[in-house]
Amino acid sequence: MSYVDPGDPVELAARLRTTFEERYDAPAAVVGRAPGRVNLIGEHTDYNAGLVLPVALPHATYAAWAPRGDGRLRVASLQQDATWTGGVDDLGPDTVDGWAAYAAGVVWALREDGVEVTGGDLLVDGTVPLGAGLSSSAALECAVAVALAPDADRRRLARACIRAETEVAGAPTGGMDQYVALLAEAGHALLIDFESDETTAVPLALGGHTLLVTDTRVSHELTDGGYGSRRADCEEAARLLAVPSLRRATLDDVEGLADDRVRRRARHIVTEIERVSATVDALARADWPAVGELFALSHASMRDDFEISTPELDAAVAVAVEAGAAAARMTGGGFGGSSVAIVPDERVEAVMRAIDAAFVLEGFRVPSHLRVEPSAGAGPA
Repeated sequence: MSYVDPGDPVELAARLRTTFEERYDAPAAVVGRAPGRVNLIGEHTDYNAGLVLPVALPHATYAAWAPRGDGRLRVASLQQDATWTGGVDDLGPDTVDGWAAYAAGVVWALREDGVEVTGGDLLVDGTVPLGAGLSSSAALECAVAVALAPDADRRRLARACIRAETEVAGAPTGGMDQYVALLAEAGHALLIDFESDETTAVPLALGGHTLLVTDTRVSHELTDGGYGSRRADCEEAARLLAVPSLRRATLDDVEGLADDRVRRRARHIVTEIERVSATVDALARADWPAVGELFALSHASMRDDFEISTPELDAAVAVAVEAGAAAARMTGGGFGGSSVAIVPDERVEAVMRAIDAAFVLEGFRVPSHLRVEPSAGAGPA
């Protein structure tokens, strides 16, 4: 079995500081840390003014930063060969390509918001699996944000990170990932209401259960158009129903839409928002059969109505339940990425082995697994 270790935060930050000084010939002034996330339920509901229920991972991204006064910005990663170099005054939409756009975009967005940045050197590292639908991009953005502006209001930083991702990196995001990366509390999920902008820490007492994430190794990419087309369908449904967002639509409203595809997309959103509230209630009661049913309905809705699942995700979910998981569903934006399962502690190894065996039989890539302790949001490392 392939298991992704989150690593020791102190050791990871110390290693990054050492490597930073070796690479840039000067010490880092600060190291910011921000977690990835797994969403328990509430998929594609954030940009529809709905509800989501994510959890911050123990796996995180670390950003070492040292300011400089010459207007130059250098961005490098221990996972990448090349260093991006440019001027801070030249940053903006369509000025940076690739992964560096997420980091440099935060510098641009913070400057746009009045944070003084006259240049700097940046080096990043982390343990959030890339392309797994676990928000490695937001973890990068938020680690950079807290390194550059550690005392700033966390919601202000979240808004800057959202701008960086949408306007500079060109990847659509509804904001869930940035909010949970910056606002999560250890031992809790974070209920986010995107209509009221309210957040509520929801105690996550799993009572003899483990939160298990399986990375299918099918690359998840937000800039390939699939995410954007789903968002466009939702906006079209809201327009046809004359509501400000699908949060204000009812199931009866949606079932009256003439276009089959738009109707199915909207039906997923309306029913998924209801499932988030029901899941919060079921978790509070430790009603695992109810949670299992809600997860199953959510996965079926994403597979059939929103059409964002894959054979690998479907297999991971089905096999997890067959092997003893109390609940399982795909998680994240879809088209690859990860599944999430709530598994009795004594069945975790059996569930991982069963998924691995099923993937071998189907000819899929060998998956990897993450055991998740609900973790705290971003801050200095």
